[in-house]
Amino acid sequence: MANTSRAEVRTAIHARIRRKVRGAPEKPRLAIYRSLNHIYAQVIDDQNGQTLVSASSTERDLRGNTGGNLDAARRIGQAIAERALAKGIEQVVFDRGGYLYHGRIKALTDAARAAGLNKNEAVAEAEEPAPAAEPEQPKEKKKKKSKE
Repeated sequence: MANTSRAEVRTAIHARIRRKVRGAPEKPRLAIYRSLNHIYAQVIDDQNGQTLVSASSTERDLRGNTGGNLDAARRIGQAIAERALAKGIEQVVFDRGGYLYHGRIKALTDAARAAGLNKNEAVAEAEEPAPAAEPEQPKEKKKKKSKE
C-alpha cells in the first residue's frame, strides 16, 4: 500500500466491512465516526436509508472539555443507547467505521452495551469464565559434554 494516506486506507477497510455489515429495521447499524477532536454515532436503517438516532460530542448538552477523549466517547455511547432505547431499538449491529476496535471506539461501544443496547452481548461477555492458568513446570537445561 505504497503512497496511500491513512484516510484512504481507512476508507478501504470501511468499504470491506460494509460489504458484510447491513442495518435492517429490526436490527439497525450503529455507525461510528471519530475525528481528532470529536466523535459521532448514528443508528442507521440501511434498507430505508434513514438515520434513526444520532449523538455527537459537538452537541451542546453532550459537550465536555474536549470531544476527542475516552470520557467523551463514553458519554456519546451512553447517550446513543438511551436515545435508541427510547425509540424502541434494543439490538444493533456495530460498525466501527474502519477504525481499530480500541480506545475511543471500544469505550463508546462498551458504554452503549452497559446502558442497555445489545443486552445479550454484555451478558455473554460477563459470563465467560476465564481459562484456568496451568502452572508451568521449568524445563531442564541440557548440559554440554566436555571433550577431555
